[in-house]
Amino acid sequence: MDSLKDLYKWNEQLATKDALMPMLFVGHGSPMNGIEENEFSDGWKRLGKEIPVPTAVLVVSAHWYTRGTKITAMNAPRTIHDFGGFPRALFEVQYPAPGSPTLAKEAASFVKKAQVGLDHEWGLDHGTWTVVRHMYPKANIPVLQLSIDYTQPPRYHYELAKELAALRKKGVLIIGSGNMVHNLGILNWQYTERGYDWAIEMNTKFKKLIVENDHAPLINYEKLGKAALLSVPSPDHYLPLLYILGLKEEKEPTSFFNDKTVLGSISMTSVKVG
Repeated sequence: MDSLKDLYKWNEQLATKDALMPMLFVGHGSPMNGIEENEFSDGWKRLGKEIPVPTAVLVVSAHWYTRGTKITAMNAPRTIHDFGGFPRALFEVQYPAPGSPTLAKEAASFVKKAQVGLDHEWGLDHGTWTVVRHMYPKANIPVLQLSIDYTQPPRYHYELAKELAALRKKGVLIIGSGNMVHNLGILNWQYTERGYDWAIEMNTKFKKLIVENDHAPLINYEKLGKAALLSVPSPDHYLPLLYILGLKEEKEPTSFFNDKTVLGSISMTSVKVG
């Protein structure tokens, strides 16, 4: 897609639209959700049918944590199996969605807050393919990933996201993939269908702030008390939410799906904007 002809066709395809493409924050949870038929994968399938067919998908995944910001810019991103201890069937999954060097260059050009590097090594990690393969099983829509710069504070990510707003007008589905509550150190396998009291409390608080468009406390989540620190012991799975909030326009509707806390300390609660 690097020829002038391809660039012209791409720009035609991405002609500015009247309506903004919806956005998602997805609680992706266990990699096994990528191959299991369960309530969470059913939720992703449903959203894939409800949302207008996107021209491309851009995912901010908790599992691509880098120094500096990068975007995948290859024609054919590889399927990354970035986990261990799971059944062989999970490692055999391939999700051969195309990439788009042209869209990667365009998205990078929108960002003035940082120099976005064009990456040709990464691919699609499980924060992306376990979700997107349920939404678009034909793997016929270009999928890209945007990395999370681990050297920067939460507000930086919230503000950087705003510079990607033009992509929504061009039919690009932007997904943040992580978990609002994510503490693997204190999982309880006896709590298959429930969460700790503090996890439910914090998940409820996060949802309230999202609905009220009160983003400052969500950016400064560390000041929300002990339950917040237990829920977000490291920011990797939380920061993808801030990309979606940063892109949200004030009057856009917000709804929740897959709204459940499991294994004590994992919230699968997901957000649809638009």
